[in-house]
Amino acid sequence: MQVSKNKATNSLLASEKKSLFRFLTLYVLMMMSIIVLISLFYYQNQEKMMFLSKRDMLSDYAYEQIKKLKVLHNTFPAQNTYPRDPRFKSAIYDLEYVKIFSLLESDDIDFNTDMYITYDNKIHFVKTLFEYYLGAKYLFLEIPDDGEWRKEAWENIFIFGGLAIVFFTIVGFYIANLFLNPMRSSLLLLDRFIKDTTHELNTPLSTILANIEMIDKSSIGEDNKKKINRINIAAKTVSQLYQDLTYLTLEHDMHKNDENVETKALIENRVEYFDILAKTKDITFVLDLKKSYIHINRHKWTRVIDNLLSNAIKYNNRKGIIHITLRQNMLTIGDTGIGIEMAKIPFVFDRYIRFNQSEGGFGIGLSIIKKIIEEYNMKIEIKSKPNEGTVVIIKW
Repeated sequence: MQVSKNKATNSLLASEKKSLFRFLTLYVLMMMSIIVLISLFYYQNQEKMMFLSKRDMLSDYAYEQIKKLKVLHNTFPAQNTYPRDPRFKSAIYDLEYVKIFSLLESDDIDFNTDMYITYDNKIHFVKTLFEYYLGAKYLFLEIPDDGEWRKEAWENIFIFGGLAIVFFTIVGFYIANLFLNPMRSSLLLLDRFIKDTTHELNTPLSTILANIEMIDKSSIGEDNKKKINRINIAAKTVSQLYQDLTYLTLEHDMHKNDENVETKALIENRVEYFDILAKTKDITFVLDLKKSYIHINRHKWTRVIDNLLSNAIKYNNRKGIIHITLRQNMLTIGDTGIGIEMAKIPFVFDRYIRFNQSEGGFGIGLSIIKKIIEEYNMKIEIKSKPNEGTVVIIKW
């Protein structure tokens, strides 16, 4: 029982880790998005600060260049050499944005802003002239961008952004654990309840089923026969649940003893077992079985078939039909019952999930099926439409 307890605990921890991972992934992505936005605003702010630090200097350069252009305008054509300055490059454009003269190294020209950085890392300062010296309306000044501000900005973004991600991840991990504690306690309590229930069910259920089999029905009246049948039906319903609970408790003992199981005979045996339950709803089995073998633990394969048949009966309509088709390496079980909504199909294998609260059970049958299917590398597919029925296909 200790191994079983460890198995259940490990399963619970795996589920908890999955939930924790999903929460942390979503949380970290959200935090990173916020940090990226803050980093973008910080970067833009640093760029503006750099512009502010350069603006006064470039304004002084522009004032000096305008005076030189004025002198050249008044002395032209006697003096026709465009004024140059080793501290910056310049260019002049007319009112129609046509270049008059340019010494700029970058051809990235923008008339819509007064200061910007070009694609080849030059800083352009644009000054609008009110007097058209040499026909110029716009004066462009160009200085190189040394990139020191950008380097410092990126360093701060990576350092403080990284520290923020680590900090918020730790906080998120703590918050997630805080919220998962109630769920962890509830699941542990539920698993403990299932184990205790399984243990308590064993003796009385075995006694009921054994005594029903020993009753000589030929010596009792029809009225008592009906009562015994009802007891038998109830006992088999509980037995199905008991088998699932036992599997959850003892599955660690079933990883060996695989054998070639003749599935046709097994299905016929389980249909006969469930026939008394099916008759309570006037459900008919339609069998189309060919011989087919599968290498698997017989008890596990029985659990798969039993749970599929049990669900096909449980969720079928009165006077419904259950179609069972067996071919080499494929089993199909379909019913004409209430069906499942398309959006809910991906979640039917989750443990303790029940979409129809009017039917009994713990919601563990399909979870057991999925676990066995994955263990033996089989494939399972569910096709269903509400009020039309459900078809389950297993391939191996």
